[in-house]
Amino acid sequence: MTMKLTLDGDWRATVTDDPLHITPRFGTSVDVVPYADVMERERWLVDTFGSQEWLWDAPDILRFDRAGRELVGAEFHWPEESASAKEVARVPLTPPVRPGGLRADEARDFRHERCTVLCRAPGDAVLTCLRDLDVLDEPLDARIGIAPDMALLVQHGTVVGWSLTDPAQYLTTPYTDPEPAPPCPATRRLLTECLDLVTTPVVDDLVDGEPAALARLRAADEALRDQREDRHRADALLQLIATYVEDYGNW
Repeated sequence: MTMKLTLDGDWRATVTDDPLHITPRFGTSVDVVPYADVMERERWLVDTFGSQEWLWDAPDILRFDRAGRELVGAEFHWPEESASAKEVARVPLTPPVRPGGLRADEARDFRHERCTVLCRAPGDAVLTCLRDLDVLDEPLDARIGIAPDMALLVQHGTVVGWSLTDPAQYLTTPYTDPEPAPPCPATRRLLTECLDLVTTPVVDDLVDGEPAALARLRAADEALRDQREDRHRADALLQLIATYVEDYGNW
């Protein structure tokens, strides 16, 4: 059965049977993209259409091939606002993910608003980002797996969020594909600690100069610098907390 999705109010796309064969990159954003440096990214934006940032506006990015109107890549921001454990428990686990791509109904630009709430499964096994918490009041229509472990969440025919399964696996620095080997246990633990530090409520404590939060930040920074295993992912986590270390690490 053909499924139509709506983004940006009146912009529509059709779900296809062709998901992207691109490994997600997880860091300060989640990128499902083919480029390997800044110049390639600029060419990619010029050669495609869809949603992109403009000046001070930074929505999520979904880009489509001009010839076939097929989805060719996406960049998703994840929010600092973290849902409570009670709200996370309401995140639907169904329906199952259906692998698929998107084909734009027409070749024109649109704007896809970024999500506002981050829902973290226990152990950060899955990160789910939602348009708002009202999404949890009703079931999802579909979960479209646009790339490995990366899915769009659909409700009433509208894309209302996205999810990334096993984010530790996809940790990497910008413009670099993640290591194919599984992350070590220390990396998984430090991912959870770093996500704690850069999302509410702990990030608010950092900004307020709470001693316990500052001590956690300094300890995480030190542990990541000392970690010998999984060095590339440790560097990615260092970049994740770098701004906070620079602004608050010496308090």
